[in-house]
Amino acid sequence: MDRYNRHIILSEIGQTGQDKLSKAKVLVVGAGGLGCPVLQYLAAAGVGTIGIIDFDIVEESNLQRQILFGTSSLGQNKADAAKSRLQDLNNTINIKAYAEMLTFQNAVDLFNQYDIIVDGTDNFETRYLINDACAITGKPLVFGAIYKFQGQVSVFNYENGPTYRCAFPNKPKKDDVPNCSEIGVLGVLPGIIGTLQANEVLKIILGIGSVLSGKLLCYDALSNQTTSLNVKKNDAEIQKVLLDKNNFKKQQFETFCKVNSEVSIKDILNKENVQFIDVRELYEQPKVEGVGIKQIPLSELENHLDKIRLYKEKAIFCQSGIRSKQAVSVLEQHNIFNCYSIKEGASEIIEFLNNSH
Repeated sequence: MDRYNRHIILSEIGQTGQDKLSKAKVLVVGAGGLGCPVLQYLAAAGVGTIGIIDFDIVEESNLQRQILFGTSSLGQNKADAAKSRLQDLNNTINIKAYAEMLTFQNAVDLFNQYDIIVDGTDNFETRYLINDACAITGKPLVFGAIYKFQGQVSVFNYENGPTYRCAFPNKPKKDDVPNCSEIGVLGVLPGIIGTLQANEVLKIILGIGSVLSGKLLCYDALSNQTTSLNVKKNDAEIQKVLLDKNNFKKQQFETFCKVNSEVSIKDILNKENVQFIDVRELYEQPKVEGVGIKQIPLSELENHLDKIRLYKEKAIFCQSGIRSKQAVSVLEQHNIFNCYSIKEGASEIIEFLNNSH
């Protein structure tokens, strides 16, 4: 009663509404700029079960806008770090962290466990994946997006309403999408948009107000103006997804924010939370003492994907750099990213690692 008093004394919510929040299950995809404020307010509001899925780790550049994290979170998986912070905020709710990437292979099964899905991602490929999985599972999708000083919020697939593909039927071409790490964003903007997303989640659960279904709310931080655009339902786009749902899990993920996968050993040592992987054949690999290197031959890589740490940067090397490039390609085909082929040969890398330790 004390924790949720300000909710309960609202006649539009009351104890009945607070009970609805307690029984609700919400999955937030991405614990970044948008996901952090969404998670913070849903946890504070008493949403009973909150899922967080994010494979990324906390970096110093995140702290400008990702307000759940601090310097003590650096190098940690974002889903795990967010869970730790949220449990301190509200220890009466159930918080589940998934330290992995959302893929075509796991999305449907995961979405079926929740009532509402929140999109806190930052690339188009994942947005279409989330939309299609929501259409297949019949889950409402609370969408948010940010770009420099502008943001968008909408609710898709709500009570037979339009989906993300109804608003944006065509994926942008890869070359038309600016690099995610170069365009920048005003630090407060994801806080504003993420809070608006949390508001839509609460309205859906409580059954109050007017949900942003069929409308795209556009916000400009520089002018503080908002514009609401109508989104018409496109049954043809929805049917395309539903008719092809049996092939959904067979699709592969293509990231728009692809970085150069070949680096120098000096570059990778500047990164935190790195897994070093030697993909030479075992007869080529002498036992390395004192250096944390995982030995997985390229010929056996697909049989040992469970040994790959998804939340870490993967520094892959071989004798000359040829097989390590192939290994990066193999891992990406299995939706394992943040993989780098090291230019130098194995002997040079091992010597460098020994000296650095």
